[in-house]
Order: sequence, then C-alpha cells, then structure tokens
Amino acid sequence: MSTKEKISEKEVVLTDLAHENEIILYNDDVNTFEHVIKTLIRVCDHTPEQAEQCSLIVHYKGKCSVKSGPISELKPKCSKLLQAGLSAEIL
Repeated sequence: MSTKEKISEKEVVLTDLAHENEIILYNDDVNTFEHVIKTLIRVCDHTPEQAEQCSLIVHYKGKCSVKSGPISELKPKCSKLLQAGLSAEIL
C-alpha cells in the first residue's frame, strides 16, 4: 500500500496599491441628471449607460464610486468634476 502525499498550494494575490484609489461622487440638490451624465461621459470616459447608472446610484444611495485607478490619473479627473459643479473626492 502506498501513501499519496497531497501538496497544498496557496495562491498569493498581491494587490496593486496604486489602483486602490477611487473618485467618489456625492449627491446634491443642484445638478440635473442630464448634467451629471454628460459630465461623467466627458470626464470619466463612461458609456452613456454607465453614466446613467452611476447618476441613479448617487441619487438613491447618496454616493457612488465613478472611477478608480492611480492617484495621478484621478486628480485631474476629480478637479474637472469639481469645476463642473459636482461634489466629488478621491478616497
């Protein structure tokens, strides 16, 4: 009788810390859905469907992550959202 040895391999997943930043968009009572959608398409390269979904999440939940990536890419996008009158921050 032979003994079979089981080898257990653990997969190590390393996360890239540079991609863990997000732009969070917050709800406000000022901007229209149309303005938010057009701004997300222009600034964050969203599809119209994606921008509409984000605007609905923001409206009903109060906030939504609209873009993630390295901080160097998010800063100018967040600035453009703020310049457009939206409430956003990078977390």
